[in-house]
Amino acid sequence: MENPHPPRSLASATMTRLLFLLALLALLAPGIAAAHPPEIRTDRPNPVLLPLPKSDDAFHFIIFGDRTGGPPEGVKVLAQAVTDSNLLDPDLVMTVGDLIQGYNAPDQWQVQMNEYRDTMKNLRMPWFPVAGNHDIYWRGEGRPPFEHEQAYEKHFGPLWYWFEHKKCGFLVLFSDEGDPADPSKPRNFGDPAQQKFSDSQLAWLKKSLEEMKSLQHVFVFMHHPRWAADIYPGNNWDKVHQLLVANRNVSACFGGHIHRLRYDGVKDGIEYFALAATGGHIPGEYPRLGYLHHFNVVTVRPDGIKVGVLPVGSAIDPKLFTPDRYKDLNLAQGMTPRPAAPFALDPAGKGSGNYELKLANPSARPLEITLSVARAKGWTITPDHQHAVVQPGTEQTMTFAVARNGGIYDADFRVPVFSMETDYLEECARTTLPERKLPMQLDLGPLAEDAFVPADPPVALHVTDRASGVKVESADFDQPDGPFTLETWVMPDALQESAGIVAKTEGSEFGFHANGNQVTFLVHLGDRYASVQSGPHLKPGTWTHLAGVFDGQTVTLYLDGKPAGTTPAAGLRTRNNLPLYLGADPDRDGRPSRAFTGWIDEVRLSKGALYTADFTPARRFEPAENTVLLFHGDRLVGGQLPDRSRSHAHGTPVGAAVGLKPVKP
Repeated sequence: MENPHPPRSLASATMTRLLFLLALLALLAPGIAAAHPPEIRTDRPNPVLLPLPKSDDAFHFIIFGDRTGGPPEGVKVLAQAVTDSNLLDPDLVMTVGDLIQGYNAPDQWQVQMNEYRDTMKNLRMPWFPVAGNHDIYWRGEGRPPFEHEQAYEKHFGPLWYWFEHKKCGFLVLFSDEGDPADPSKPRNFGDPAQQKFSDSQLAWLKKSLEEMKSLQHVFVFMHHPRWAADIYPGNNWDKVHQLLVANRNVSACFGGHIHRLRYDGVKDGIEYFALAATGGHIPGEYPRLGYLHHFNVVTVRPDGIKVGVLPVGSAIDPKLFTPDRYKDLNLAQGMTPRPAAPFALDPAGKGSGNYELKLANPSARPLEITLSVARAKGWTITPDHQHAVVQPGTEQTMTFAVARNGGIYDADFRVPVFSMETDYLEECARTTLPERKLPMQLDLGPLAEDAFVPADPPVALHVTDRASGVKVESADFDQPDGPFTLETWVMPDALQESAGIVAKTEGSEFGFHANGNQVTFLVHLGDRYASVQSGPHLKPGTWTHLAGVFDGQTVTLYLDGKPAGTTPAAGLRTRNNLPLYLGADPDRDGRPSRAFTGWIDEVRLSKGALYTADFTPARRFEPAENTVLLFHGDRLVGGQLPDRSRSHAHGTPVGAAVGLKPVKP
């Protein structure tokens, strides 16, 4: 009879092990007790109870749509979907068939299969194929009975299969078996006799579902959405659906083929989804119509699933947005096509010839640029658009043939406008930059006197922000050394500190500045400014005439025709190549800054000292032999503020807050 009691030595060993385990548990107990329960931790008094996230096990997977039927570059869309998926990091990626273009013989099939697999091998997670008609159908001589099925299973995988992952079943069906009654018939998914699942596949499905009964969820994948009776009238989906429902754990079926999103709702607890495309043919990107390149993201929890559609390219890596990349993007955005020369019109408004725009890429990436004619009423411009990819550090020229048959420069005169669309090309993506509108630069030359008829009612230049003004290029006029007079009429909207009224100053040249209700006239002579500042004078809503005079010995400021101050000054004027601004002061890059927010009317720059004593200012200036610039400020011609002097240095409004508006005299 077997001794019911173990030997003492064995009992002692068992007791020793038990004591060791108890000691180990005692050591671990503080750590177990110290495990943090789910709660919000803070040392701040706060009665608000923040909701905590779900603590159940969850995972997500991605599904790609059809790849085929689109242009050859559709494989780039697939590559971008791979990049997006790697960023989102799902557990796995499924497909819904039509992986290659197919409908061909073995040699072409092999090339396309390698292209697809080479793209998909960049995924950092496993992916699983589904066979579609493009992957299986053979076209050409020597068609075997089962077409490309053997090659598919050799290079992609089984035609039907299932696997388990985290208590979920992933089941793949084959929806292009052909005619079960005549398997040798050429494959044609439009034939109702070929829209059924074979008895052998149904038997395998029943057996597989039985093996998956203990799982939390089962997901079914196929190419053709056979449940759609309006597309597949010959289907036997009812048999499949009954098997799925009987299993009591099938959560969703996913299909493709139709290249358009489709949701057939929930039937007996099973959701039915059809995907659009991931590189395949679509009539255009119309997401709300169901046409787009996308992938589905499925989030799985024990109690259910959620399915979302993400457009390809919508997953963005935050590590992309580095300061260096921003600097380069700023260079690309700042690239402005440079005309070889302004387009010249004669005094009658006629002109014909070429308008050349030079595109120099200052960035470190290629720029894909499209220039198109956005507005050209009254003009003939051909071609209507041009396209170019400008490599880093290079320049290309786009040439447009332009003609205008003439006409008066009235309120209906419009300058042609080009639209510039730019894509910044990166290794795996393109960044679309904001569209820009580019008015064609005109050389109006001398204008007829009817372009300067006083406006009725009166109009003046109005600036409403601090970064706008009218630019007069330095190269367009010549102000010689020696005595000169600058004068204008101004009316501030409000008093402001340090504003350029009419100025070319940047450690050089001359201008009027406003400081509160005071005005400063300054001229840079030798190595310093000679300046005169008035006492309080400017008033919002009141016009003031300003005149600054350098006579070679002194600088004098006149307000409303009376001297406001004089200072000794002599020497040569320090010059710069920056523009003169009406309503602003140029910064070192020639952009308007510290603008005078208010009204400016009648600006005249003259050689010589026009005023030496009290005078009555003219409300409208007239040109004379010594006039260098003369802007009446009461109309635009071709988008430019016309200069009535012999310089013809027409000004260009810069910024969004400068224009001409009716004003009280």
